[in-house]
Amino acid sequence: MAGTAGTPGTPRVLRAMNDRAALDLLLEHGPLSRTRIGKLTGLSKPTASQLLARLEAAGLVLATGTTEGRPGPSAQLYEVNPAAGHAAGLDVTPQRILAAVADITGRTVGRHELPTPGRRTGTPVVQQVTDALDGAVKAAGLARDDIHRLVIGTPGAFDPTTGRLRYASHLPGWHSPTLLDELAAALPMPFEYENDVNLVALAEQRLGAARGHADFVLLWNQEGLGAALVLGGRLHRGWTGGAGEVGFLPVPGTPLVRQVTKANSGGYQELAGSQAVPRLARELGIEDVPPGPYAESAAELVARAAEAGDDAHRELLRTYATRLATGLASLVSVLDPELVVLSGAALTSGGEPLRALVQAELEELAASRPRLVVGDVREHPVLRGALESALAATRDEVFDTSR
Repeated sequence: MAGTAGTPGTPRVLRAMNDRAALDLLLEHGPLSRTRIGKLTGLSKPTASQLLARLEAAGLVLATGTTEGRPGPSAQLYEVNPAAGHAAGLDVTPQRILAAVADITGRTVGRHELPTPGRRTGTPVVQQVTDALDGAVKAAGLARDDIHRLVIGTPGAFDPTTGRLRYASHLPGWHSPTLLDELAAALPMPFEYENDVNLVALAEQRLGAARGHADFVLLWNQEGLGAALVLGGRLHRGWTGGAGEVGFLPVPGTPLVRQVTKANSGGYQELAGSQAVPRLARELGIEDVPPGPYAESAAELVARAAEAGDDAHRELLRTYATRLATGLASLVSVLDPELVVLSGAALTSGGEPLRALVQAELEELAASRPRLVVGDVREHPVLRGALESALAATRDEVFDTSR
């Protein structure tokens, strides 16, 4: 009995599968000829031609240039139409909201930064979000209705049972139980929310050091210390969204921190977070500790320690590595990941010298020995992860030719 249209194995579904395979290849490789698409997909030349004609008529691909510099006649090249869809991402911190819009190929076409000066601002959160988004949309030369999907990255996580933001008491205005409903009413496109460190892990998995890895831990150290856990290729968020909030982890080497959510800190944060680095530097007699926010100060100190040859800076890097490995050992012992990615300015600024020291310490503190790597996505990694997440859903919607 023949299946109805839209069921697996029918011509419509098979065409849609071939269409999506071709579109994904164009995203991965850039402009391709009909012949090359046929070889990569295993389709015959006539079928590849029909496919490209269908996608061009749907506005999903564009003919762009021809092959040159090769023997034989030139061939028409095709690429994904960048204007076929757009997605947006927001990176929220207590100091600012950074917004960006990307076309469906992943290219950022508009960006806007909205300062949010802590508790001094009287602007409601919903207006902050829409103002930031509108700024990026305007910079892209688009309208709100052109955005297919938005992903918002914040510290902490929205509890799926209560709708409240947890683990981020330092983010004023974001803790109302009705906030998500208010955002849904104000935004004309579907939106999702995600923990900021989880988005960094997504960026590294799609574009960076974790490509091809289904089990890894990403350790983040910038304004706060946190982790993202990817198990079996999927983010593990936990029952309340709090998986990876390792800053609250009790560790040896620091007094127990009680009432951790009220303190917005815990043992591992106090031992190895960014704020611990300037303090450690002063204890070691380093006098020229950079002023300013501790995250920036820590990154500069770690970078300097990775390059300097004096005893004090070498000891700073060694001690910091031991502290990082102390908390990592607990994660590694429980999760046994294939890979650990070090990310955030207070880690990436140490480069290979810090990575090697943490790797050596971890091999003495944990039975499992994952490979440690430094993250590749350095420019606004939270925002990049938000865009990648929004783009994945947008492509699924726009590239679905089975409808």
